[in-house]
Amino acid sequence: MNKRSKLTVGILSGVAVGMLGLSFAAEPLYSAFCNITGFGGTTQIATSKPKEILDRVVRVAFDANVEQGAPLKFHALQPHVDVKLGETMMAFYEVVNTSDQPIRAMAGFNVIPHKVGRYFEKIECFCFQEQTYEPGKPVKLPVVFFVAPDMAKDWQADDVRGITLSYTYYRAAGPQASAARLEDASAVN
Repeated sequence: MNKRSKLTVGILSGVAVGMLGLSFAAEPLYSAFCNITGFGGTTQIATSKPKEILDRVVRVAFDANVEQGAPLKFHALQPHVDVKLGETMMAFYEVVNTSDQPIRAMAGFNVIPHKVGRYFEKIECFCFQEQTYEPGKPVKLPVVFFVAPDMAKDWQADDVRGITLSYTYYRAAGPQASAARLEDASAVN
């Protein structure tokens, strides 16, 4: 093999290894990008309340969903709230485990329209961690949030009068969840 062929093989091998490395890094990089920019309706996590409250009001509607086959009932305790930009608000959801065994579950979330994800900030949320729910016991779940006053400076958000905060409850990963998913899949087949 001549020098030019060896160089070509080396370059192509390097590109292949680089692409493999990027494939492993893609999900964490995408998640970090969404968390920073609010892309795809990803909400932000706030460590403090905003210092100013503006007169502009948006209606925040609450949506609740459950992964197919998960033995949970999940709903918002109020359909919506009207909140001023910068005003801190608390809303509640409720979940009930309808099975006869404890269930580990976690909620995924986003907001619509997606373009306001970077302005929707949560101070406290049941969605931050996995939880175990006992059979038949209703659990009231708080979410404390605000819509950042900076949204008023974004001309692309001038048309936003309403935001939908949507959650979907999933069984948490683990042996119990995996076994239940296999049972659900075999029941369908």
